Amino acid sequence: MTDVAIVGGGLAGGLIALALYRKHPELHIAVIESGGALGGNHRWSWFESDLSAEGHDLLSTLKQDEWNKGYDVIFPRHRRTLSAGYRSMQSSDFHEGITQALPKDALLLGRSAQQLDAGGVTLSDGERIEARTVIDCRPFASSTHLNGGWQVFMGRHIRLDRPHGMDRPIIMDGAVDQHAPHGNGGAFRFVYTLPLGTHDVFVEDTYYADTPQLDQSVLSARIDGYCRQMGWDAGTTIGSESGLLPVITGGDFTAHQAETSIAGVVAAGARGGFVHPLTSYTLPTAVQNALIIADSAELSGPELAAKFEVRAREHWRSMGYYRALGRTLFNAARPHERYRIFQRFYGLREPLVERFYAGRSTIFDKVRILVGRPPVAFGKALAALLGKGAPLVQGKPDERS
Repeated sequence: MTDVAIVGGGLAGGLIALALYRKHPELHIAVIESGGALGGNHRWSWFESDLSAEGHDLLSTLKQDEWNKGYDVIFPRHRRTLSAGYRSMQSSDFHEGITQALPKDALLLGRSAQQLDAGGVTLSDGERIEARTVIDCRPFASSTHLNGGWQVFMGRHIRLDRPHGMDRPIIMDGAVDQHAPHGNGGAFRFVYTLPLGTHDVFVEDTYYADTPQLDQSVLSARIDGYCRQMGWDAGTTIGSESGLLPVITGGDFTAHQAETSIAGVVAAGARGGFVHPLTSYTLPTAVQNALIIADSAELSGPELAAKFEVRAREHWRSMGYYRALGRTLFNAARPHERYRIFQRFYGLREPLVERFYAGRSTIFDKVRILVGRPPVAFGKALAALLGKGAPLVQGKPDERS
């Protein structure tokens, strides 16, 4: 009998398996992933300050790109360099690291789960895997019970013919054309750039959009134009990715849990609600959840499921402030003027910015973000805070969990 069956080999599922096996190598773990590799085709990034010492230790065996000279943000009215260290990990490196760390029989790749229950997992081919604990790490499930907008993105890893000259990332270049459509109308647009080597660069075109439509030809052309603007005229595409991420601004989380949860099954990752609602970051919470599950391995499956059901509701409550800011972003600012909100935010003190991304804003941080000259009209901001927003039901969200 399997001790722990993890359904979904994305970020959350892979990290849970790694943390469990490192702390309890005697456990029989099964990671069931419908794709041919763990993590899909993604790049996850985070700030060094997002993780605890234990979190950094968990990721220490996985190959990462590191920048210790800070990062830049660019807006029409100012450019700023912040000092925090930045980290990024490609899904192929994630797959290789997890594969090397776990026993070979722990990974069931190319296998789809048809049914999950407290006693195990039934695969689409009819095979049954009995398990003491079942953990659901499948992708975010869209729901009429949740409201918000979308992050629409396309990224490309390019190997240039000559050095790019960058020594630190540009986390947000919001000085790009804000009237440029992304395939379905206006949105806040920014470009995200990582120097991966002397000649290699990762360029991602991202939009905070009201609807989850992704026109790859439009976004690809935007990336080409940005590269020309940066003086990178010639190069070879090494890899690319694109997708949609939910930006949750409100809703009835209890109803969402009731709709998506399975009795006795642990809900983790984005499906369980463990995501930063405004930035769509999942890695810090995924790391924390993996460590908690490893520390709670003595619990039965239903006991751990109940623990994480409570934890998910606590996470939802703690993220309420960020959901409110998201409503202001989508409902109070015209799409081509949304950059003003981020432009003002990045003028605040750096420790506040770090705590914001980690989801650990203090009460003083929250007040400071709101006081001063608002980037949107007060009346519209108030109406947005009191409003609900559009249901998160369209499109097929990308899995970064």
